[in-house]
Amino acid sequence: MKKILVMIPAAGEVYDHDCVRAYHYRNVQANVDRYYNMGDLFVYDSSLKLLQFDQIEPLKISQFSQKHIDRYNAEFDYCFLRGSNYIHPYMNWEQAIPVLQKLKIPVIPFGIGAQSPAHSEIPLSEETKTVLKILADKCASVGIRGFYTAEVLNKIGIQNIDIIGCPTLYRFNNPTLQIALPPLEKIETIGYTLRREVDQSYSISIENYMQVQREMIFELGDRFNLTLIAQGEREEKVIFYKQQEKISQAIDNLVFLKWFKDENDPLLDLYLNRMFYSEIVSDYDDFTRKLDLVLGYRLHGNLMALANQTPAIYCSYDSRTREFADTYKIPCYDVDSKQKFVLEDYYRQDLFNQFNQSYQHYYRAMSEFLTKNGMSHKMQLQVA
Repeated sequence: MKKILVMIPAAGEVYDHDCVRAYHYRNVQANVDRYYNMGDLFVYDSSLKLLQFDQIEPLKISQFSQKHIDRYNAEFDYCFLRGSNYIHPYMNWEQAIPVLQKLKIPVIPFGIGAQSPAHSEIPLSEETKTVLKILADKCASVGIRGFYTAEVLNKIGIQNIDIIGCPTLYRFNNPTLQIALPPLEKIETIGYTLRREVDQSYSISIENYMQVQREMIFELGDRFNLTLIAQGEREEKVIFYKQQEKISQAIDNLVFLKWFKDENDPLLDLYLNRMFYSEIVSDYDDFTRKLDLVLGYRLHGNLMALANQTPAIYCSYDSRTREFADTYKIPCYDVDSKQKFVLEDYYRQDLFNQFNQSYQHYYRAMSEFLTKNGMSHKMQLQVA
C-alpha cells in the first residue's frame, strides 16, 4: 500500500480517489458564507492526478500528538506540501516546525512559490526561513514554480531546487499537449477568469488593477459571447446562487469596494446572467473545454484552460502571475504597463508556439522531479 500525507491540502475533500471538491459542497449556504479559493482546490486535485498512491491523509500541523507522529513515520511513504504562495512576509505556519522536526519520512514541496507585488526582495520571517530550510533538508529537491522563487530561496541558502511550474497544467498527464489557435474571426465564446479580491501584497495599484479588469470585461463582452468565471469570492457566490435576501447587501458591498459604480452598474447584468461557478474542480474542466478562449486575472483558472487545450492569455499584476507567464512563455498582458489591452497583440500562434515548446520542457522537468524525490507517479514521457 502506497500511503502518502499532504501538508496544507486546501479547503477541499477528496472523492473517487484523486478528485477534489469543496467541503459541504451540496450545502449552498455553508459555501456562500465562507471564503475559499477554488484555485487551491485545482492545485490539490491536479497534484493527486499526477501521483500513484492507495491512500492519502492530511498532515496535522495545528493540533498533533506524538502518537500521530509515530504513526506517520511508521505507515506513510512521504508527505508533500501542496503548491501555493507560502513564501511571503505574513505566512503563519502554525505548529509546522515541531511537526517537521519530528517527521522521519521525506517532506517534499510540490510547486511552491514566492509572493510579492513586484519582482523584489521579500522580508521573510525567521519562522518561514526555518520551515523552508527544514523542508529542503527533508527532500531531494524543492519543487518551485519559477525563476523568481529560485532567487528568493537562493538568498537564504537553499540550492536543491527544481523549477517545475504548477501541477495544474499537467493534470491530464499529457506529454504532447499543444495549443493551436483557430482564426480569431472564428472565436465566439470566451471565459474571463475574474479576480476581484486584491490587497497591497498583490498589486502596486489597486485602483489600476480594478479599472483595467473592468475595461477588459466590457470590451471583450462587446466583441464575444463572454462568461465570467468566478473562483470563490463571497459576493459573487451570493449573486450566482441568486440568494434574493442577500443580493442587495452583496451589491452594496461591491459598490463600497468600488468594483461596481452603483447599484445599476452594467457589470451586474453579467453577474446575474453570464457567470460560471462551481465547488467541484472537474466542473471547471467541463466548462473550459466548451470555450474558444480564456483570459483574465486568475492564475490557476487560466492554467485549467490550457490543461484542457483551450487557449488562454494571462494578465500579470504581481510576481506570481509574471513568474508563471515567464516560466511557461504564456502570452501575457502587463496590467501595470499603462498600455491598452489589444487582443490581437496576444492572440498569435507564434507566441503560443513558445508556450508549446516550454510545456514540453517543463512536463519532463516535473516527471523527473517526482522520480528524483521517490514520488511514484503517472507522468508518461511518450504516448502509450
